[in-house]
Amino acid sequence: MTTSPPQVNGHRRRIPVITEWQTLLAAPAEEPVATTAPEEQPEPAPAVDLVAQAEADAIRTKAFADAEEQRARAEAEAEALRLKAEGEAKAAEIKAVEEARKLKLANDKAQARAIEEQAARDARIAKSNRERAEAERGQQDDERARQEQQQTAAAAEADVAKATKVWRKYAIGFYAVCAIVALPVQIAAFWDENAPWLVIAPLMLEGAALVVTKGAAAAVAANRPHWHYRTVAWVFAFIAAGINLKHGLDAFDPATAFGTAFASLAGPGVWDLHEHGRIRRRDGVLTRRERRAAKKAAKRAAEEKAAAELFEAERQAHLENAARDAADKLDADRKEMFPRVHAHALKLAADLGETAITPAIWKQAKLDVDGAGPGESDEILRMRNRAAEKVAAARLNKPVSTLGDKASSQRASQIPVAKKPRVYNPPARPGRRRPGDTPKYVEAARKQASIAARNASIEEQK
Repeated sequence: MTTSPPQVNGHRRRIPVITEWQTLLAAPAEEPVATTAPEEQPEPAPAVDLVAQAEADAIRTKAFADAEEQRARAEAEAEALRLKAEGEAKAAEIKAVEEARKLKLANDKAQARAIEEQAARDARIAKSNRERAEAERGQQDDERARQEQQQTAAAAEADVAKATKVWRKYAIGFYAVCAIVALPVQIAAFWDENAPWLVIAPLMLEGAALVVTKGAAAAVAANRPHWHYRTVAWVFAFIAAGINLKHGLDAFDPATAFGTAFASLAGPGVWDLHEHGRIRRRDGVLTRRERRAAKKAAKRAAEEKAAAELFEAERQAHLENAARDAADKLDADRKEMFPRVHAHALKLAADLGETAITPAIWKQAKLDVDGAGPGESDEILRMRNRAAEKVAAARLNKPVSTLGDKASSQRASQIPVAKKPRVYNPPARPGRRRPGDTPKYVEAARKQASIAARNASIEEQK
């Protein structure tokens, strides 16, 4: 069976609705019978099954309704899918916009960070360049200062060399002038018409002095001993001065005698001064001012050293006194707080040959007397254990069990304690115990209780 299409030529087809089945099932109206001659009647056509046709129409209508429902459902699903796709597309678009915004923000942040890093890098580079430029300027300044110092030193050396050269030239010139002044009197002293060659003696004497002086200069330059050259030069100078003085007084006036004698000594003396300065400069001998400054510096250093030594000695004495006071105070505190341990420690120190209680001796005495090392005892251990129990109970939010703190859990309240009697305060709750409700002890237990009470009273009397 097929159904009619829902649309015909693009237009929706109207669904026929059968409402009255009786009109289809009613018998047709009777027509008048014509009085004609009887003709041959055709065979009657088969009767139409109206119920089947109605069922077929109902099935066709149901099928069409189902098709319409499926089409409506399909259109609804398609619309839902379209809306879903549009929603997803819009959500994707919103997400893309958000992602683009986040990406833009990230890019902006990255760009800002890159700009900051670049700025920091540029700042570091600029700082490095400035530091390098400052270092180069410092090096240039140091080099300039060094060059200026070298130039100054060179100029000073040049001045010294020039002054030394001038001083040497003047010393030689003065030596020559003194020789010229002293030679005539010496020549007159040695002049003899019968022996004219004796005039060579003054020349030999002055020449010998000059030669020995040059030998002393050579010894100074070669860094060799020079004192004997200078001694011989002075001997020749005094001989010439003596000849001038003697002959000047005999043949001439005292002025000539003393003048020529002074000339004989002044020339070699001035030259010896020149050589003496050169020797001291070569050997690095300090001047009188430098020696005086060095002496003052050494004296000041000695005074500072003595003051530092005195301060250190006073500090060490103060530390020793403080350590001694601390040791005495510690010994007094130990004697007051731990008399038995202190007495035993003194015995151990005397037995071991120690003059004071050392940490090792105190540790041994503490172990011997209290059975524990320094910082521990039975009371400290009990206190530590109680504190640990309180902390554990606080962590578990439970009440602290004080069982065993003052009385033994295995001892009845009727047995007295040796040092401090126990006060029996039962808790106020239903079922409170009354006097006489405790079962009586057997004979052996009563005897043991009386023995314990007697021992406790004896301990208290002691």
